[in-house]
Amino acid sequence: MKPTYLMDDIQWQQLIENVADHFNDVTIKRGFQYFKQGKVKEFAMPDADHIAAVVDGSELYEVDLHLSAFAASRCTCPVHTNCKHMIAVLLNYANEQERSVHALVNAHSAGFTRLATKADTRNTPPSRSNLSPDHKETTRNALSKTASKIPDMPITEWHDLFDQCIALNHVNTQNSQYVQSALASIYAVKPPLSPGMQQLYGLHAHLRVLEKLVPQSSMPGYPSHTYMGYYTQIAADELKEAIERDFESPLELTDEPMQEARMAETLAYLRRKMLTESRNGTYFSDAYYQFWLHWVHPERQDSSIYTEELQHLQAAEEDLGTTLARLPWMLARSWMHIYQSQDNEAWLLLQEAERAFPLKISSSQLLLFLQTLRKAEDWARLKDGLRHIGPLLHSHRDDHLQDYIHDWDLVLQHLPEAEQDMWDTLVGMLPFAGGMYEEALLAHEKWRSWIDYQLSIRSEPLSFRVSVLQPIEKNAPELLLPFYHQAVERYVLEKNRASYKAAVKLLKRLFKLYKKMKQESRWELFFTTFTSRHSRLRALQEELRKGKLLS
Repeated sequence: MKPTYLMDDIQWQQLIENVADHFNDVTIKRGFQYFKQGKVKEFAMPDADHIAAVVDGSELYEVDLHLSAFAASRCTCPVHTNCKHMIAVLLNYANEQERSVHALVNAHSAGFTRLATKADTRNTPPSRSNLSPDHKETTRNALSKTASKIPDMPITEWHDLFDQCIALNHVNTQNSQYVQSALASIYAVKPPLSPGMQQLYGLHAHLRVLEKLVPQSSMPGYPSHTYMGYYTQIAADELKEAIERDFESPLELTDEPMQEARMAETLAYLRRKMLTESRNGTYFSDAYYQFWLHWVHPERQDSSIYTEELQHLQAAEEDLGTTLARLPWMLARSWMHIYQSQDNEAWLLLQEAERAFPLKISSSQLLLFLQTLRKAEDWARLKDGLRHIGPLLHSHRDDHLQDYIHDWDLVLQHLPEAEQDMWDTLVGMLPFAGGMYEEALLAHEKWRSWIDYQLSIRSEPLSFRVSVLQPIEKNAPELLLPFYHQAVERYVLEKNRASYKAAVKLLKRLFKLYKKMKQESRWELFFTTFTSRHSRLRALQEELRKGKLLS
């Protein structure tokens, strides 16, 4: 549920500073534990400045927070103010605002960074960050005057302006605090803008600060890996999430003559950043795809824009030379072919990219191809895409595979005859897609195929939850017999007490199965033979008696 009152970047920056100023590190860490344990039981915002909450501590404590008058905040606990209960509520607030809980937890460390920066000014030459408050205010006023011309300025001048704003900051360590401080400076000079231009302003603010964090490289062929510190990586990932949120709202289109020009410049900027991105991540590549997916494609019916983009991408090979990142280049070309319904060309390029860069294509990039086809509701093309994308998803996490199988479910809702294509594709994705294959078999009640697969990979029946096996036991209990019998024999061959206990558990299940199937005579014959054959294994015989299978 979205919060009623949304804070902006300046308010977020102020909140981090308030936490650093009012709470010590131990209190913050204890409050973080309360937050993680879900001890904030009630949370309400009567207005944008006031939070009323209840926290479950030694008893239920009422927390009353005033964001713009922090010293007036109170808690009914014995400490009354600046306590762990307040921190838990503030972390809950940050989480609801989709802000970084991590940044708030580390606010105290950020405070030391601010003090260290101030102390260093004695030994550093004058710079914008060391200007007196009056000079800073004069500079900021001049920047605000320049910013008033934003709609008529090209994107390159936007970025120059943003750089000058960032230079006013006192935070130089590239972490979450640096990001918030930089963004606050950029937003401080933002003039009134039309909705669409404001969206572009916010996007470029995030992109420009991201540039400061992500190292650039110009190695031949594909830019090499360059180092990012731990806290810089966290800050970059948070910015990536902020950029994704930028694209959640459709672009507000207006009749402004300059909006179209700024969009074209944004695309050119993202294209170039994507095509020269280092191996640290896919920050600009992802932004490029999201820009097309959410802000360009929904509004463009004329396919000429995709032809033009392909031409730009083709020209980039000569323009960028050895600095061209070839994998993003190949993926972007493949994507443009998808937009033009040239699927065969797209899949051939994708396969070529996989051969050239094995295991380097991220699952998020692969699933974007499917997202494009899913949005078009072209189920036949989506089916074809699933067949080509599936084998490329090797070594990716199960959560991405769940997104993949969800698309198959959508296809089958509209094209039931495509079920065999799904099974053929999933079998071809084994063994890396084993978990997804198993779940699909159970979902489609393919009991025999599920059992055959478990037997082929020598699964342990006791490793499955009862709820997994219950539907098979209810609908096709006879299929479980070989599954249990083979496992019992393996356990006995291990010849240790733990394996004997496991064998007895399964023997009890077998007894119930035979009884349910009204085949007690088969059980008696098997069990008599079994106990006779293993009569010399005294530990096994003891476990059988403990399990009340032997008298």
